[in-house]
Amino acid sequence: MKLVLRADVDQVGKKGDIVEVAKGFGRNYLVPNGLAFPATPGVEAQATAMRRGRDVRDASDRVKAEAVAKSLVPQVITIAARSGAEGKLFGSVTTEQIVEAVTAQTGIELDRRQLHLSEPIRSLGIHVVPAKLHADVEFPITVEVVSS
Repeated sequence: MKLVLRADVDQVGKKGDIVEVAKGFGRNYLVPNGLAFPATPGVEAQATAMRRGRDVRDASDRVKAEAVAKSLVPQVITIAARSGAEGKLFGSVTTEQIVEAVTAQTGIELDRRQLHLSEPIRSLGIHVVPAKLHADVEFPITVEVVSS
């Protein structure tokens, strides 16, 4: 079944793409939820316009993400946390706390889902937290956890 996507669908395609999907998936999920509509010969122009708009938005989002990356990479974000004598924290530093510290210290607002910690920070010191703001823009944020 050929459909034109109205929105990005994971593992299927992006907005404006003409995709071939199983009939049941298209009929029972994509079309009823407003994520796609049937691809007819006259819809090609509409799909092209959707892709063009998506590309323009994607380019502007990439430029914004690169600007944020250039301003955050050289900075060290400091977070105060309670710790024991051996440098282990009482609790942990999470992505939400890192986002709050970045906003407070730099004025740049991030979403906690853009930070990728394999596990919460549980010790004092300097830690590198990877951030991904765009599909093509990934950079490290340096976080220093100090005893409060």
